[in-house]
Amino acid sequence: MKLLLGCRQVSPKIGILFLVLFLASCNAVKKVGEDEFLLTKNIIEADGKKITDETIKGLILQNPNTSILGYPLRLNLYNLAKKNPDSLYQNWLNKKEKRQQRLNSFLSKKQVDRLGESFVVRGYSNLFERIGEPPSIIDTVKTRKSTERLQSYFGSKGYFNSTSNFKIVSEERKKKAQIIYEVNRGKPYFIDSLQYKIPSTDLDSLYQLHKNESLVKNGAQFDLENFNAERGRLTNIFRNSGVYNFQESSISFNILRDTSLVADDQLLEVELDIKNLPKGDGNPDGVDYKIHTFKEINIFADYSFNSQTDSLFSLDFKGYKIWYDKELKYQPKALTDAVFFEKDSVYSDINRKRTLGQITNLNTFKYPNIEFIADSTNAELISNIYLAPRPKYSFDINFDISRSNLQQIGVGLGTSVITRNVFGGSETLSLSARGSVGILDDPVSDETFTSEIGGDINLTFPRIWLPFNTEQIIPYYMTPQTRFSVGTNFQQNVGLDRQSLNSILSYNWTPSSFVRNTFELLNIEFVRNTNTDAFFNVYDATYSILNGIADGFEDIPEFADFYDENVDPSIDDDDLQDLIVPNGANDFIGAVTEPGFDITAEDLSTVRSIEERRDRLTEDNLIFSSSFTFQKNNREGINDNQFYSFRGRFESAGNLLSLAENFIPFEQRDGSGLVFGVPYTQYVKTEFDFIKHWDFRNTKVLAFHSFIGLAIPYGNSESVPFVRSYFGGGSNDNRAWNPYSLGPGRTDNQNDFNEANLKIALNLEYRFPLLGDFKGAFFADAGNIWNVFDNVEDPEATFNGFSSLEDIALGTGFGLRYDFTYFVIRLDTGFKTFNPAKEGSRRWFTDFNLSDAVLNIGINYPF
Repeated sequence: MKLLLGCRQVSPKIGILFLVLFLASCNAVKKVGEDEFLLTKNIIEADGKKITDETIKGLILQNPNTSILGYPLRLNLYNLAKKNPDSLYQNWLNKKEKRQQRLNSFLSKKQVDRLGESFVVRGYSNLFERIGEPPSIIDTVKTRKSTERLQSYFGSKGYFNSTSNFKIVSEERKKKAQIIYEVNRGKPYFIDSLQYKIPSTDLDSLYQLHKNESLVKNGAQFDLENFNAERGRLTNIFRNSGVYNFQESSISFNILRDTSLVADDQLLEVELDIKNLPKGDGNPDGVDYKIHTFKEINIFADYSFNSQTDSLFSLDFKGYKIWYDKELKYQPKALTDAVFFEKDSVYSDINRKRTLGQITNLNTFKYPNIEFIADSTNAELISNIYLAPRPKYSFDINFDISRSNLQQIGVGLGTSVITRNVFGGSETLSLSARGSVGILDDPVSDETFTSEIGGDINLTFPRIWLPFNTEQIIPYYMTPQTRFSVGTNFQQNVGLDRQSLNSILSYNWTPSSFVRNTFELLNIEFVRNTNTDAFFNVYDATYSILNGIADGFEDIPEFADFYDENVDPSIDDDDLQDLIVPNGANDFIGAVTEPGFDITAEDLSTVRSIEERRDRLTEDNLIFSSSFTFQKNNREGINDNQFYSFRGRFESAGNLLSLAENFIPFEQRDGSGLVFGVPYTQYVKTEFDFIKHWDFRNTKVLAFHSFIGLAIPYGNSESVPFVRSYFGGGSNDNRAWNPYSLGPGRTDNQNDFNEANLKIALNLEYRFPLLGDFKGAFFADAGNIWNVFDNVEDPEATFNGFSSLEDIALGTGFGLRYDFTYFVIRLDTGFKTFNPAKEGSRRWFTDFNLSDAVLNIGINYPF
C-alpha cells in the first residue's frame, strides 16, 4: 500500500504516523463481537427480481454503515476510540510501583484522579465516538420487522397474500454479512365495483356531482394510496362546498369479501361509507352533515384579549359588521376586501385560507383568528374575525456579515423605521439607511477595502395600485402588493466609485402557493461614475496593454509630456517610463487614433478597443426599464430536498423614452438621444433559470442548475450597461475561476472586469453528509459569457453560432460545508478542468493542480 500525502515531502515519522492511523482505521470489524456480523449490504428481491425503488429500500430498519465513495469513514473513526480509556489509564498508573505516589506528590491526589477524566485520557475517544458511527451489527429482530414491513407494503398495493422471508449470507472469517430479503407477491387484487353508503343527503348530493372524478376506479389494481388520496379529495370537496365541520375520519372503505380465502378471481367489491358527524361538541344533537351558509360576518378591528365587546362601536358596510374601539382607524373597504366570506354565501375552506393570507398581506395585524358559530338547525354560520393590530411604529437595527463575488467579507449596519396604516388602507411606509465596509477579493481591485452608504424609502400597498380596477384579473386572494421605492447609494473603491439613484414602481401577486409574479412597470436607475480619472488605475490590465503599445512611441518629442520621468535618473532605460494617468494615457489614445498616424493596424485596433471600453465604463447611465418575472417553486419547506424551481424574466429598457423622442426633440450627442445630458439606454433582456434537486435518502442530494441570459442593445445604445451585463466565475457561478475572470469566449482574462451580454451556465453538485453537521460536496460547473449583437468585434470574444459552444469552460472540485440549520457556511475548491483560453490539447487539465485551484467562501448553497 502506498500512502500519498500531497505534493510536499514529509518526514518518515509523520508518514509512519499517518500510515499507522490509516491501517488502524481500515479494520472495519475491529469492534464486532465473536458471534456478530457487520452488515455490508441489503438486497431486496420480489418474485426473484431485484428491487431498486428507494421507497421500498426505506422500509428496511437496519442499513449498512454510511460511506463516502465506498469508504466507511465514520465507522473507522468510531473504531479509533478506545473502549475503556479510564481503565487503561489506571493500568498505566499502577503498572510501576510508586508511580501514583510520585504523581500525587507532584500534583495532588485530586488532580491525578481528574487527569483520568481529562481530554488527554478520554477526550479523543469521546470525540471519535460522538462524530463516528458504531458498527451496524446484524440484528435479527429488526430484520424480521423489516420483512413484516415489506409484506405490509406489498399488501397495500393489492398483493394481499404475499409472503416474505430473509436469509443472511455471511463471511464468517471476515465477520461480515449481507441480508437478502425475499418477497413472493402472488397475484394482485383488482377493484370490480364501488358501492357507497352516505346517510347525509347533502353529502350524497355533493358526491353525486363529483363521483366521476373518483381516484378509486373499477378495474384498477388495489392501491391503498389511491384510497387515501380519494379520502383527501372528498374532504376538500365537502369543506369547500359548505360542510365547514366535515372530518376526514368519517370516510372509510370496506372490502366486501374475505381476501384470506383462495378464490378463482382476484376481484374486490368496495363500499364507500361516509358516516354522520358523531355526537359531541361540534354536533350536540347528532344531526347529519349539512351545507352551511353565512348568517352574519363580524370583523373586530381592534381586538385584544382584554377587549370588552359590549363597549365597542359598530359599523355596517356592504353586508359586514365592523367593530372598533372609539374611532375606526382603517378604511372599511380595506378590511372587507381582505375577507372572502360574504353574507348568505356558502362556506368554503379555501376562502378561509385566503382570508388569513390576505389579512397577513396587509402587514397591519398579527395573529388573525377566525371563529365560526354554527346554528345546526338552520345550517347557518356566524363568523367572527378577530384582528389584533401591530404597533403603529417599529424601529429596527440590524448587523450582518456577507460574502459576495466581489468581497471576501463585508460587514454592514442598517436601521429602519416602519410606519403602518399610513393612509388608513393598511399601507406600510419604511425608511431605511445602511452602511457597510468590506475586504475586496485580490483579483477584483488593487484597493483593499470597499465602503458603501445608502438609504431607501419604500411605500407598500396591499393591492394593485392603478387608476382602473384590476380585481377581475388579479383578485385579492392572490395577495397582491404594490411597491413604490426611491433609493440612493454611494459606493467607493469598487470600479470607478459610483453613485446611483433608483426609483421603482412594481406589482407582485401569487396566483398559487408555488407561483409568484412580479411586474415592474417602471424601474428608473441613474448611475454616475464619480472617479472616472482613475480608470487606468482601477483597470490596470487594460492600462498594461496600452502602456505596452506606448513603449514603441517614447522617442517622439511631441509625446514627451505623455510619460513620467525615470524613477532612477542614473539608469538610462526608456522602459522605466510609463504613461501618466489619466492625462498621458488619454492624450496618447487621442494622438495615435488621429487619421494618418503611423501605427500598425493591430495596435490601432487594440487602442480603439481600449478607448471604446473606457468610454463605456466611464459614461453615466440612465436606464428606464420595465420587466416581468415569473417564478415557480414547489419546495414545501427548508427540509424538502426533492423539488424544482423555475424563474423566467423579460426586461425592456428605453422604449418609453424612444417613443417620447418621436414627439419631443431630445438633445443629441454622437447620434444618441440625451436626457438631462446623459444618453438613455435601450435594450431587451431575457433570462431563464432552472433548479432541480433529487433526494437520495440519508441527506444525500443531487442538485442541478441551469441559466441562460441574453441582453441585446439597439436603438440608442451600442452596448449593454455594465450594471446590466453578465460575468463568469465566483462562488455562485463557475467556482474554478475568480469573479469576472472567465471569458468572454476564448479570451484569457484580458480585462480586470470581464463582462458580456450573453451567458450560459450549467452546474451539477452532489451533496452528502460527512461528520455531524459537516457536509461534503463534489461539483462540476460549466459555462461562459460572450458578446453578441453589440459593438464588440473580437471573434474570440463573440458568439458566432453553435461552434462557440466549444468555448464553454468546465470547472470541477469539492466542497466542505457546515450546516447551522438556518444557513450554511461553505468552502469550495475549484479546478480548471477545461479552459477554453488555452490552445488545443492544453485546454484539458492544464491547470488541474492544487497550486492553481480557486478557493471560494460562500454563505448558503449556490443553488
